Amino acid sequence: MAGPSGEPILEDLLRALAPQVLGVLVRRHGQFAECEDAVQEALLEAALQWPASGVPDSPKAWLLTVATRRLVDHWRSESARQAREERAAALEPPPGEESSSVGDADGFAEDTLTLLFLCCHPALSAPSQLALTLRAVGGLTTAEIASAFLVPESTMGQRISRAKQGIKKAGAHFGLPKTGERKARLGVVLHVLYLIFNEGYAAGSGPSMQLEDLTAEAIRLTRLLWGLLPGELEVGGLLALMLLTDARRRARSLPDGMLVPLAEQDRGLWDTAQIAEGLELLSTVLGVGRPGPYQLQAAIAAVHAEAASADQTDWPQILALYKVLEAMAPSPVVTLNRAVAVAMVEGPRAALELLDGLDVELKRWHRLDAVRGHLLEMSGELAGARECFLAAAKMTGSLQERQFLLVKAAKLGQLST
Repeated sequence: MAGPSGEPILEDLLRALAPQVLGVLVRRHGQFAECEDAVQEALLEAALQWPASGVPDSPKAWLLTVATRRLVDHWRSESARQAREERAAALEPPPGEESSSVGDADGFAEDTLTLLFLCCHPALSAPSQLALTLRAVGGLTTAEIASAFLVPESTMGQRISRAKQGIKKAGAHFGLPKTGERKARLGVVLHVLYLIFNEGYAAGSGPSMQLEDLTAEAIRLTRLLWGLLPGELEVGGLLALMLLTDARRRARSLPDGMLVPLAEQDRGLWDTAQIAEGLELLSTVLGVGRPGPYQLQAAIAAVHAEAASADQTDWPQILALYKVLEAMAPSPVVTLNRAVAVAMVEGPRAALELLDGLDVELKRWHRLDAVRGHLLEMSGELAGARECFLAAAKMTGSLQERQFLLVKAAKLGQLST
């Protein structure tokens, strides 16, 4: 089971098993917070023991047994003697259940899906949903999540603790929402997965522009969800969007970390296998019914992916897709993106007029000034473009993006003097 170094495969195995074991425990006993702590202790014990002793024949059963023991220990330490004995007795599964549960792939899959919905409970804030999903379903440690979001481990630990308490206060139980509610909650789940992906693809702060662990985890979880809910076309749309977008990852920056805009990227560095998978997936979900926002965004990403060069991009088709998307899911961010397409089809002046209505809603987002600078540069207004790039550089928390914007401003300063 171990790779050459012994670590990556073991880490992947533990990450995959974590939600499965947690699902079994929570389904049996409830008490999400206590069960999650017990699973974390079991994972730690496995990480310490398995490299030396080898991976057991049934790692799921091993983890489940150890986690159950930790749960019993916890209850024994805090309960009265009679209550402890009752709970310990209740932990013993009915005859025959242990072996069938541990080996039941369908059962584990449903447990993982239920966990995903539980972590995205509407009673939790968006940051709490993100953190809890990565911890309970993604199998990341608190330290790994804290590192990804550039906060101290203690801060992230408190956030996860509050999230677990929030689930308890909301009275959420371990079970899939009813069909109607599941449909509504699925939107929250997809939104959380997309937020995780975006945070990895375009980190909002810190020295790294991309956090590959987060994008990989978002794709893995969305792929898992698509496998569980193949009839939900928006899940397939989101997965296609992630694949087509992430395929450009290697071309997005130079070896020194400098950002490379889409139009200037070396398309030979794009991941053709990932593009092929994204296009094939999109073809299976698009056109089946009324497309949703994720399918439309994936379709836009597909147009970019299919262009042999930046000059051969079908901008009229992209603009048409943005118009449909904006009518379906209007937002200032969609309008900002549509403005870029408008500039390529109708010219930068038409696009600049679109931005005039976004100053209030997006005034604290650096990308508005970055796009305005780009459009002013296209229209030959170099001094104005430079001011916009400088303003955007002041607002972004990404060091690499700030460097890119400052270099743009410096070049325009030389041209305009």
